[in-house]
Parts: sequence; structure tokens; C-alpha cells
Amino acid sequence: MSITDYLASIDDKRRPAFQHLFDRVTQAIPVGFECVMQYNMPTFVVPLDRYPAGYHVSPNTPLPFISLGVQKQHIAIYHLGLTLDTALFDWFVSEYAKVMPTKLNIGKSCIRFTNVNTIPIDLIEQLVRKLTVVDYLTLYETSR
Repeated sequence: MSITDYLASIDDKRRPAFQHLFDRVTQAIPVGFECVMQYNMPTFVVPLDRYPAGYHVSPNTPLPFISLGVQKQHIAIYHLGLTLDTALFDWFVSEYAKVMPTKLNIGKSCIRFTNVNTIPIDLIEQLVRKLTVVDYLTLYETSR
């Protein structure tokens, strides 16, 4: 499935919000990441020509950074930098509380939005811009 096909497959209720999120993340993503379909959703990865070691034990799989997905009950942002950088995680939790009246629904690297009308797009853009490819690769390498 292509990214275009994925976007077209989203239900009418959530497609506009997801498309807006996808567009803004695409605009904000630092130079060097590439958007591909990975894990059945649009994923910004470090391309294999930049990081030939790939992801974990799968050298043919580009290293994922941020994935955006529509799940049954929510829109999800999977940001692997949040797992690797506790300061970044803490920053996001703190900033979210400043701009959103609702409780943050977050796992180790998954941010979930059940109300598609309350996604803090500006904050997500800031989060996306926080790590360059070099920053992310450094975090990833030191975590291994």
C-alpha cells in the first residue's frame, strides 16, 4: 500500500485531521529523514543509504523515527525519540500540560489522540523538529 492509498483508506471522520497532521509533520521533519510505508503506516525513517545498519537485527529495514497511524479508536504518533531521550519525553509531557486541558494519553513512544479535533499540531511540530538525523542516530547508537 502506498502513502496515498493509506490516506485514501482513512474514514471520512478522521481523514481531514490525519491529513493535516501528516502534512504538518512532513513540513516540520528535519532534513535527512524520508517518508515511506513501514509497519502499514506512513513512517519517517533514516534511509539505509544514511544508516546501512538498519533497524535492530533487520539490516534491510530503515531505522524508523516517527510513524503516524489511524487506529480503531485514535490517531497515533509513534515517536521513537521519546523512548530514547528521557529529557525529550519530559519536555513533551510538560509542554502538553501547558497547552492542552485534557490528560495526555501516552505510552513509551506512542501518543494517542481519541478526539481528532484536539491534536496540538503546533506542539507536535515542535516535537518533530527537536531531533535531527544526527541527534537521533547518536541516541539510537548509544542505546544499543
